[in-house]
Amino acid sequence: MEEVFKGSFTQQEPIPEAGIEAALAVLRHGRLHRYNVAEGEVAETALLEEEFAASVGAAYCLAVASGGYALATALRACGVGPGDKVLTNAFTLAPVPGAIASVGAVPVFVGVTEGLVIDLDDLAAKAGQADVLMLSHMRGHVCDMEALTALCAAHGLTLIEDCAHTMGAAWNGTPSGRWGKFGCYSTQTYKHMNSGEGGLLISDDAEAMARAIMLSGSYMLFDRHRAAPPPETFARIKYETPNVSGRMDNLRAAILRPQLADLDRQCARWNALYAAMEDGLADTPGLTRIDRPHAEQFVASSYQFLLLDWSGPAIEEVLARCARRGVELKWFGADEPHGFTSRYDSWRYAPSDPMPASDRVLRGIVDMRLPLTFSTDDCAQIARIIRAEVGAVWQAGVAAQ
Repeated sequence: MEEVFKGSFTQQEPIPEAGIEAALAVLRHGRLHRYNVAEGEVAETALLEEEFAASVGAAYCLAVASGGYALATALRACGVGPGDKVLTNAFTLAPVPGAIASVGAVPVFVGVTEGLVIDLDDLAAKAGQADVLMLSHMRGHVCDMEALTALCAAHGLTLIEDCAHTMGAAWNGTPSGRWGKFGCYSTQTYKHMNSGEGGLLISDDAEAMARAIMLSGSYMLFDRHRAAPPPETFARIKYETPNVSGRMDNLRAAILRPQLADLDRQCARWNALYAAMEDGLADTPGLTRIDRPHAEQFVASSYQFLLLDWSGPAIEEVLARCARRGVELKWFGADEPHGFTSRYDSWRYAPSDPMPASDRVLRGIVDMRLPLTFSTDDCAQIARIIRAEVGAVWQAGVAAQ
């Protein structure tokens, strides 16, 4: 009898009891706004910022309304404005070029390798077109960060890291987000900590972070931040930095703090699910697994594989066959964007020349979530189903372009 998977790819774990209790305490006293505190009280948001900064070894942290807002704030704090060009990955999600466009800037897309990371050769070729690189660690894949930062230094590029998928990840022991001027994280439901929506911004640059705090809408209350530059840093910029309100509230911060305390354990659970997928899909004919370098300490809340040089109809057949058996796969190669699976040529507000080598990779990317509501046995079953259906289409001889 044919196996059918019965789980949900979008059902996350409940908020931990400690987070629920902390949220109820905020609801009971009613001081949800981050600057609304009782005498002697430290806001949940300020505590979250302090704890997150300590967890990654950053000097400063700012909690904001979303990961996309964190990205746009980082750009503004770096002086990016209308007409400026910003380099970014061709393989990313819409909030990244969206953040660039939101400040009036123009995305310049850089290619993707078969390892699903930014193509450093293409980056070197395009480096002279911009002053800022917004690097997306897309789907948790971290490139050679020593090589990338050396390239940025050589070309005078300011680095902003989009770490929406790499909270808890590192390259050679240095956490993602700690390589550039800013690291930007998301706490949207499908990320490594869940507050529905939310974001975090880290930096060691005092003036840049002071600008970010003012941009977030601090109303001259920057002295209530704990993971912030000293008050004298704000002396000049407080008069010239606009308020683009996007603060996190104390309710979401209260939900997140217990999750941060448990992040290492959760990351290990995600990686166990990933390992079960890797084992189950090893040596599947026609399917290419993604090589993960030893220096990459990744956190795998999703899983990707490539069906390189397969025809569109053949990939769609694999997806349909897997869906019939309860396995929900997403494809980045469709002609039209669907859900979150848009790609650089989908964003018509940011036209770009075709990149044939990258287009070949993007056409082959198949993606799936790994929620912690799955067990390793679930992942082994999912891998068996994918392996069988990829094999069936491959053996039918219809995979070729």
